[in-house]
Amino acid sequence: MTTILVTGGTGTLGRLVAERLRADGHEVRVLSRHSRPYGVDLRAGGAALDTAVAGVDTIVHCATTQTGGDEKAAGNLVAAARRAGVGHLVYISIVGVDRVPFPYYRTKLAVEKLIEESGLGWTVLRATQFHDLLVRLFRGLAKLPVVLLPAGVRDQPIEVAEVAARLAELAVGAPAGRAKDMGGPEIRTFESLARTYLKATGRRRAVLNVPLWGKAYREFRNGGHLAPEHAVGKGKFKEYLAGRRG
Repeated sequence: MTTILVTGGTGTLGRLVAERLRADGHEVRVLSRHSRPYGVDLRAGGAALDTAVAGVDTIVHCATTQTGGDEKAAGNLVAAARRAGVGHLVYISIVGVDRVPFPYYRTKLAVEKLIEESGLGWTVLRATQFHDLLVRLFRGLAKLPVVLLPAGVRDQPIEVAEVAARLAELAVGAPAGRAKDMGGPEIRTFESLARTYLKATGRRRAVLNVPLWGKAYREFRNGGHLAPEHAVGKGKFKEYLAGRRG
């Protein structure tokens, strides 16, 4: 039986990865700042991290934050994995991190490089945005009378459970390096996605497309975050909304 550590294992993606691995008969350790017995702040590292990693065959690194510290967290995790002799480190990244100069994407790319140069067996999977991210975005924007959207931007949302299943599959296999990207089944304009959300949630709002500026916006508009050649996802945004409550 394989022992697998899932960082961020109480989050949207990590929780599903842990559940899938357990269902397949693996011993799973869930690491997050508040989980027990492996409550660890990866940015701090230390003895608690070494304890969590000891005896682990594979690590699936899902933990992330947009408030900073991902590179330090990954550095601590890699160092602990080396000390423990972990054979395989799997990392979830985002399609377009090497093309779109968005600060969070740059951080994800830096973590990718750190893992690739770690000396560990590694696998990196890039996926497009999850459905729930769009829901959080549109929910926030819909608090105003007019939903303001970046003009000319499209997206390719994917069902998080599908990405979790793929990560679990990669975790029990041999290190694969850069795995094939995962994209959602359809590429749609932000406006059409927003209108689908508004209709599904019964919100009446005007929608206005606003041109922005900067290199990151230009690359989003050019589709640098899309993977049309890897549209392997099955679940569509409208179906996801239909299955939600609230």
